Amino acid sequence: MPTVESYQPGTPSWVDLANPDLASSAVFYSSLFGWEAVELGPEAGGYRMFELGGTPVAGGAPIMMEGQPPAWTTYVSVDDADQTIAKVKSAGGMVFVEPMDVLDVGRMAVFADPTGAAIALWQPKAHKGAGIINEPGALTWNELNTRDTAAATAFYRDVFGWGTDVNATPAGDYAQWTLDGRPIGGMMAMPADVPAEVPSFWLTYFATADCDATVARATELGATVTVSPMDIVPGRFSVLTDPQGAIFAVIALASA
Repeated sequence: MPTVESYQPGTPSWVDLANPDLASSAVFYSSLFGWEAVELGPEAGGYRMFELGGTPVAGGAPIMMEGQPPAWTTYVSVDDADQTIAKVKSAGGMVFVEPMDVLDVGRMAVFADPTGAAIALWQPKAHKGAGIINEPGALTWNELNTRDTAAATAFYRDVFGWGTDVNATPAGDYAQWTLDGRPIGGMMAMPADVPAEVPSFWLTYFATADCDATVARATELGATVTVSPMDIVPGRFSVLTDPQGAIFAVIALASA
């Protein structure tokens, strides 16, 4: 299982879970994906590292902001968090957490794009990001679900230099975010039947060897199925809500 040593700036490199009950979340995700939850100590503010075979693949943090719902957050690797946040502000984003150092491991910031989707920056130091990707139990895709694809396209182009490759599907247009011509994420318009109170959001996908078996195990552990397993060109996927209310997706990649 090869490890990832670095990420090109502008590439999603990390995800973490904000949750008011990290102990319960650790049990759920460890049982589902085989992760080990490692507590980093009081100096890390209660942060936990989720590891797969001893390699970090995701993180977990207590709820930090009032009214913040349980959710997975996507982090994009950057060379300079401060310069990138200046671009975020210029492009119409809303900053929740100004750039700040995280011990000696990196520098981060959290913001929302103009369509309301929350996302974060990671300027790596000791911690480069997920050490394993595209393997069962590891991060494999990050997808923006938004109510305004045109506004999102302009924003992420201006902030990260992303392009888009749009393809028609039976469910509507699907865009792949590209960086130097390489796909690094996705975007789709939120379906009209999604309640208006649901904001635009970034969805985290984890790879699995068997989508249906993972969904069955997740429901045994207390998750609910938001989108039942279905086949798409990249593989077979499903969207789940964990027992604390955070939404995530699993996919058995067709090319795996």
